[in-house]
Amino acid sequence: MPRRFHVVLVKPSHYDDDGYVIQWARAWIPSNSLACLYGIALEASGTRVLGDDVEIAIDAYDETNTIIPVRRIIRRIADAATGEGPGGLVCLVGVQSNQFPRAMDLARQFRDAGIAVAIGGFHVSGCLSMLAEMPADLAEAVDLGITLFAGESEEGRFAQLLRDVDAGRAPPIYNHMADLPGLQGATTPFLPAHVVGRYIESIGAFDAGRGCPFQCSFCTIINVQGRKSRWRDADDIETLVRAMLAQGASRFFITDDNFARNRNWEAIFDRLIHLREHERMSLQFIIQVDTLVHRIPNFVEKARRAGCTRVFIGLENVNADNLMAAKKRQNKIAEYRRMLQAWRAAGIVTYAGYILGFPADTPESIERDIRVIQRELPIDLLEFFVLTPLPGSEDHKTLHDKGVWMDPDMNKYDLEHVTTGHARMSAEAWQDIYHRAWGLYYSDDHVKTLMRRAAASGIKPVRLMQHVLQFHGFFKYERVHPLQAGNFRRKVRIQRRSGLPRESAVVFYPRRLVEIVRTYGGLALYAWRLNRMRKAVQREPDLRRYTDLAITPVSDADAETLEMLGPAGSRAA
Repeated sequence: MPRRFHVVLVKPSHYDDDGYVIQWARAWIPSNSLACLYGIALEASGTRVLGDDVEIAIDAYDETNTIIPVRRIIRRIADAATGEGPGGLVCLVGVQSNQFPRAMDLARQFRDAGIAVAIGGFHVSGCLSMLAEMPADLAEAVDLGITLFAGESEEGRFAQLLRDVDAGRAPPIYNHMADLPGLQGATTPFLPAHVVGRYIESIGAFDAGRGCPFQCSFCTIINVQGRKSRWRDADDIETLVRAMLAQGASRFFITDDNFARNRNWEAIFDRLIHLREHERMSLQFIIQVDTLVHRIPNFVEKARRAGCTRVFIGLENVNADNLMAAKKRQNKIAEYRRMLQAWRAAGIVTYAGYILGFPADTPESIERDIRVIQRELPIDLLEFFVLTPLPGSEDHKTLHDKGVWMDPDMNKYDLEHVTTGHARMSAEAWQDIYHRAWGLYYSDDHVKTLMRRAAASGIKPVRLMQHVLQFHGFFKYERVHPLQAGNFRRKVRIQRRSGLPRESAVVFYPRRLVEIVRTYGGLALYAWRLNRMRKAVQREPDLRRYTDLAITPVSDADAETLEMLGPAGSRAA
């Protein structure tokens, strides 16, 4: 009988402010890291990297939609352990900084049972690539016997980890940051159907490329995945899309930080266009791009034909001085309207990220900038973030080297909490304007304007209504950022952060029942209100002829009339 070695892949979630794991019956955003590692592990199993007499069994869990069966995993690995090997390895994959405390709480449970554990992802990779000394949380992990894995797992690196663990010779740290692998011909990301089915609409995720050529000081991508773009070719993309379609996924999230800088973007789009227009395959996707893509000939039009229905744009700010301070020189404010109108003309819904807390920001300036955006930019959906010195970014390294205070609790590094000081705002004022910004942008009047603009552009207002409910509604009533949201929040009493007391059932469950009624009652009422707004808007005469400043064609005179392009200092920048 072959010996069995269990590879357990866990994508951890993180804790809410009360210390409970953020988890859903169905999550919205799939994990590309989990898909990549599963595909690599599947390849290792198929090639028998531990020998012909060792069978590798693989399990994958995304904690955002699954309660991790810790005891069952421990029992399964312990039962497989023999004198010839340890029985398995638990890999905590794609761990971001805000997820590291949860990852450590899970890892301790496995280590207490003598199970081998490895942690990889942006937090480990970012810290080891940017800091001269190992931070305390990583040092604690090493002291517990946890293996840290920095870098990417392709080109046999994950297979070597498995061999080392099986032989009992795994070092405390694998650091591959100086040698990032190529992606052409790399292992296809993959998740089995039962895992994909736990996401909304069976959505799949993959990266068509990694790395970004820009220099934004708040970004970790350039220091973890590199500033040189690496890419998969069109054959690779077709292979993984066909594999995911066979698993029931027809919607995809292409996780590249900036798909427009993938040198194979056109070949990939052409291949997807062929699948849709000639083979009649039903597929749609979301991409992330920079603010200059409209200048690339055919990019927007081919994105539409290839199946792009939504695009996320790193707008970040409308104050040019703030953008210069963050080294985001590629964002040209004068181009914003032209770029957004190009996507709108293609019938593609635009999301834009907006960061609060740049050096020139104050609560008053942020309120003013939101009003300017509402009036002058045809953005559909705006999502807000707190400027955060993420480990792995230039901002974090600069503050660390200068000894500037940063909150030591990594759980707060979720882009929703203030984690350092600001020259012009107190922490309380900064946190308050972050929470208020959502209501300011998604006011009833502006939501109606968004629906009118959608109708005038050939986008169904009901589509905008659903997105507004998803973005503003879930932030308002579930009190989580929409990028980490899902359908129906689970809150498990025994899954509480270490160091916090376990609440009694008598206290926990009645309060949870009240929370559920209040949250979903509020969401239902908000959905009803949005639907009334939509119906009222759709009854307006000549709706397809609606126009306002934001959707008016761009002219050279804009530089003199748009508030977005002033004051003089910003115009000069």
